[in-house]
Amino acid sequence: MANMLGLLDLCEELEAVAAKDQHFWAFYDSGLAMDQIMTAKLAHWEMEEEMGIMAAEFPAWHKRVRCSNGIADALPGVPGHQFKCRNMDLYSFIPMADLGCPNAMGSGSWGWTDEESGREFVAAGCYYGTSFLEILPTGQLVKLGFLTSYAALGSGSRWKELRGYKNYMVIGSELNDHGVQIFDMKKLLTVDPASPVTFDGTNSTSSDLTSHIQPSVFGRSHNVHVHNSLPYFVTVGMGPRLQGEPTCWSGIIFWDITDIENPKRVGCAGEDGYVHDIQCLIYKGPDTKYVGTDVCYGYNEDTLTIYNVTDKAAATIISRTSYTGASYTHQGEVLDKEWQQYIILDDETDEVNSRGPAADKYPVTYVWDISSLEAPKQTGIYKGTTTTIDHNQYVIGDYVYQSNYGSGLRVYDISSIPENSKGDDVCEVAYIDILPEDDGLPGGGNVTYSGTWSHYPYFKSGFIFVHTIERGAFVAKPSGAYPKCKKSCNADNCLRGMRSADKLEESKAFCGEFTKTVNVNVTALASTVPYAANACSGNVISRVSSACACLPTA
Repeated sequence: MANMLGLLDLCEELEAVAAKDQHFWAFYDSGLAMDQIMTAKLAHWEMEEEMGIMAAEFPAWHKRVRCSNGIADALPGVPGHQFKCRNMDLYSFIPMADLGCPNAMGSGSWGWTDEESGREFVAAGCYYGTSFLEILPTGQLVKLGFLTSYAALGSGSRWKELRGYKNYMVIGSELNDHGVQIFDMKKLLTVDPASPVTFDGTNSTSSDLTSHIQPSVFGRSHNVHVHNSLPYFVTVGMGPRLQGEPTCWSGIIFWDITDIENPKRVGCAGEDGYVHDIQCLIYKGPDTKYVGTDVCYGYNEDTLTIYNVTDKAAATIISRTSYTGASYTHQGEVLDKEWQQYIILDDETDEVNSRGPAADKYPVTYVWDISSLEAPKQTGIYKGTTTTIDHNQYVIGDYVYQSNYGSGLRVYDISSIPENSKGDDVCEVAYIDILPEDDGLPGGGNVTYSGTWSHYPYFKSGFIFVHTIERGAFVAKPSGAYPKCKKSCNADNCLRGMRSADKLEESKAFCGEFTKTVNVNVTALASTVPYAANACSGNVISRVSSACACLPTA
């Protein structure tokens, strides 16, 4: 419970700061909010280390484990290896020790496919460095190598984020002096799996590194992002604004990689302070003023901030917009890169802090209409089915693949959003929960920083790499075609209670107002329509929303 007490203390501190309105936004802009969240995470992970959780021994296995009756039983008869699931099978598992990080934790990951052979590879960050693996056509994970950390290990080693550019992997870390390593994944093509290679990542002149840069005076970054069509990447979150980079204030730093062996800093954007994560694209969409512009969508702790970065040396802010329930704006993606009209984003601490629609601890994804880049609007939400914290998410066609800490990889059908941007018709179509330890808790999970950190869903084979904090790495794959969301009205206790003869008129009047806004308060809902709150217990906001969609409004 020590970690939860620390998070509760953080929550109280955040609320106290919020009460001092004139200082609230500065608290975010300075990067102090991020520092305090990192402190809470460190306390939790150090507690897990002290309890021996990071040192737990899990056997590797390589076989297809079918999702049957809601369970993927990897090791029948062995407790702790039965994973809740829906429409998702498991194929392989390698524990953290075998990845090259014994008694330590995992973090970000990314994938690469060799165009000539079609072979699929993964780079998986962990405390000691970066592990390189191949996913064989059978789904089996095979370790090929390990890239050592650039700097001496420390608390910041727990954070690594990676992105791919052509056949190169861009690797950043919160570790002081680590900088950004750029590694050529083609080096893995000739490695014999029987003799994995240790690559020297400690020296910028090492032949094992293609190149190396220091993004700030501290040599650390929280995230890296590679543009999807232009030869540059960005580093964001370079340490606290008040102590770190004197010109970019932990915002965006642009690195030209036309010559990948010699990345060049070509500009920065620090006007909105600390940037946690980002997506940069050539704009295509309904806002004709910006068609062809290079834009970045920044997930900036308390806002969605949109930048015009066509001129890297003079980037400007197009808009900066917060939302009800904002606690820590974390990450998101546009639904369609070819027509950028909608964005979905997650907030990493709204569940922890019981903010807005996440007051019931079920994870919330926020839906935005960005038809006007200068005036984006949050239009709706959709919610997860298990109490947990949502993390990184990536859109592929009609689906979004989202890492949730304690409840694993979740897949949602988001194809309805262009027709209904309130999010009412979004539904969960698949998942694999790789942290069975918290399944028995109320709500089906724990709202804390254990479980899944990252995943990579882009392989043509359909295999999905899932990287965890404590256990190790999994390979999953959909059991088959995902089901479509049902838009019909299923009469559960919630709907029956709200449309009962003595409550129907009251429910219709309530729903008429309820459906006009996305600003939902769980406590207010319970006091306004207590009969609905009682009948729609559990994930109350989602259940009431579904019921209201099935009732004619007054």
